[in-house]
Parts: sequence; C-alpha cells; structure tokens
Amino acid sequence: MSQYVSAEEAVSLIQTGNRLFSHGSACTPNLFIDELARQAPRLRDVEFVSITQQGNVEITKPQYKDSFYINSLFVSTPVREAVNSERGDFVPVFLSEIPTLFKKDILPLDVAMVTVSPPDQHGYCTLGTSVDVARSAVDTAKTVIAQVNPRMPRTHGDGMIHISKIDKLVWHEEELLTVDYGAKVGEEELQIGRNVAELIDDRSTLQMGIGTIPDAVLKCLHNHKDLGIHTEMISDGIVDLVAKDIVNNKYKGTHSNRTITSFAFGTRKLYDYINDNPAFSFMDVEHVNYPINIMKNKKMVAINSAIEIDLTGQVCADSIGTFQFSGIGGQMDFMRGAALSEGGKPIIAISSRTKKGVPRIVPFLKPGAGVVTTRGHIHWVVTEFGAVNLYGKSLKQRAKALISISHPDDREMLEKATCERFKC
Repeated sequence: MSQYVSAEEAVSLIQTGNRLFSHGSACTPNLFIDELARQAPRLRDVEFVSITQQGNVEITKPQYKDSFYINSLFVSTPVREAVNSERGDFVPVFLSEIPTLFKKDILPLDVAMVTVSPPDQHGYCTLGTSVDVARSAVDTAKTVIAQVNPRMPRTHGDGMIHISKIDKLVWHEEELLTVDYGAKVGEEELQIGRNVAELIDDRSTLQMGIGTIPDAVLKCLHNHKDLGIHTEMISDGIVDLVAKDIVNNKYKGTHSNRTITSFAFGTRKLYDYINDNPAFSFMDVEHVNYPINIMKNKKMVAINSAIEIDLTGQVCADSIGTFQFSGIGGQMDFMRGAALSEGGKPIIAISSRTKKGVPRIVPFLKPGAGVVTTRGHIHWVVTEFGAVNLYGKSLKQRAKALISISHPDDREMLEKATCERFKC
C-alpha cells in the first residue's frame, strides 16, 4: 500500500487557475471534492468541469465562489443552483463531442479527478461505472489523481488505466452513490412504458435515456425476444432482461453479443452484476454516441424524454425557460442515429403533464427554452394517452396529432391555440 497517499496530498496538486475535471454519476469523487473545500482558502479561480455530478459536491455552495467556478457540460441536481447563478455556467454540447473539447484544447484540462477500481495483477485499474467522457479526460489532462475504491466494479471496455499513468493514488473504500429509478415508476409511467413497448419489435436494439420513463419501458419488455442494447447509460432495469435472455445482443448489426454503454447508474444490484462481466462493454462516449456507429444497429430504437414539446414538434429537454435544468446530453446523437438506422424509431416519451399538473404539450415553448431536438428531427412522440409519428406531417397535422395524445383537460386550450396560429 506504500504507493498510496492521503487525499490532502493528492488534492495539493490542484493550483489556482487550474481547469479541473471531475468524474461523474456513481464515480463522483466527493472524497476529493470535500478536500478541495478544506483547501479552498489557498485556491482562486479553479474552473470545475463535469457532467452529472452526484452526492454533496460541497464546493458548489456560495461560500466557495471565490475559489471555484462551476462550468457544467450536463447539469445535475448538486450543481444546478450554482450553474444558474454568477458562480457557474453551462456549455451546450452533444455528449458525443465533449471528448473533442478536451482533445482539441477547446477546454484543455490541467487536472482530472477520477474514481477507479483497484489495480489488477498487471497494474490496471478501470474507470468503473463511468467511462463516458472520463476516458478522454484522463488521456488529455496534465495531471491525474484517483481514488481507488474496492467497491467500484471492474468493467470491461475502454476504461482501463495503468497506475503508472496516475500521478497520485488514494485508497478509500466507500459505498457508491446509487439511484433506484424503478422505485419511482408509477401507473402513469407504466402506461407510457406499455405504449412505447408496443412500438418495439423483436430483435430491436435499444437506447434509453435517464429517468423513470426509460426504466418503465424496460419493465414492459418481458414478452419481447432477442433485444440488443447500444446506449449511453444503463440502470437496474437491464439486469433482469439480460438474465432472462430477452436482451442477448444477437441481432444488432455491430458489437454483437455485448451490451454497449458508456456509464451505469443504479443500485448495488446493478453494480454487482456488471462487475467483471464480459457481456457488458463500457466504451468512450465518442464511440458509443457517434450517430454513424448508432445507425449500424438494425431496428435502432432511441427512447428519450423531455421537459416540454410545442405543437410543431420542437422538443425542449434541457431547460425550464431560461433556467438550465440538465443538458443536451446524448438525445440528439441517438435521435439522429436511430432515424438513420434500418427500421429505426426515434421516440420522445413524456407524461402529458408534470406532477404539478403543468402541460408538457404546449402551444409555444417557454421564453428562453432550449430546443434540443428540432422539429426536423422529431419522429415518434408517446404519452400515457397514446403514440403519434410526426415525421413527414405538416405543422397543422402535427398539432392535431399531438393534441390527440395530450391530457384531455388541455385539449380545448391546445385546439384554440392551433386555430389562432394556423387560421383554421
């Protein structure tokens, strides 16, 4: 254990003015982030770059504003308040192109903080549950510091990193951050899942976005056969489908016999299942989300969600008006890849209303809302009230179709707005 140092020593490599990358999702290195907070008095203007941070993320709090600036490439709950304040900002970018920002020195990295699985007999650790953009971060950063956590699964694919490439190693065992999307699935989400499942043919290849609706879809696929997975992320819902041979990846067209993903976020059940499991390949998001690679899969079905959609088919998935809620992520990577796939289906799946009763199908997006999927890229839209395909339809036809799957109490309002806009 002599090669290991303290978190204090490892974090001491970070200096004023550095651009710092932080590993994301279950790999969020809160051990280092907490140490950064303790060392904040010596630091100024450290730019903190990341996707999907989880846990406490102490340095996002207002008292650290002089030391750290939060520049997010995909916004998650712990950084959301800072990103929408003077203490932070957001970079709109496709998930597949984030590695390009690092490699072409558009966002050159001084330090990368990551969490890894313990080294094997050859000295190789892995980036565990999140290879995604971390692969390019550790390849391009001038300095790499790593928490070695024996609770981190050892994953196959692009995440191998030799200890000789890591400047400071810190041994620290702790349970990984978890989320149970399945526990949040209610009857409304299940009905959406059933409606989506009806669009999925046997031998399709699937991509699922983040949240309860994608997990609800997985719950509704137990009568399907010979499915494949090529997705940016996986959650617990995948485990039973693989165990029952419903997902076997036999007919994908590329990367046959393996589930392809770039990160995993779920419960300990998922982390134990993927540990040293050669049926799962965790790959660089630059490869996984590249539309040309996606389209090589036959019957590629992309399932993503949204915040709201207007009557012409414009999809806002990253903001609530001007408030930055999440990010562009991989939605457009997969919407386009699925559209180009032989027999592919790009799907936006949403509840007709929010939990507070706010319509998601609206006459106009909120002022300042970001359009993630354009009306030129939209195909299928699914709610608990049905499914419609907008591809090839005129603006008036789209409005009529979307009204048919909107909440019944919103239809009169939407019909009136349609008549006013299109002079019905």
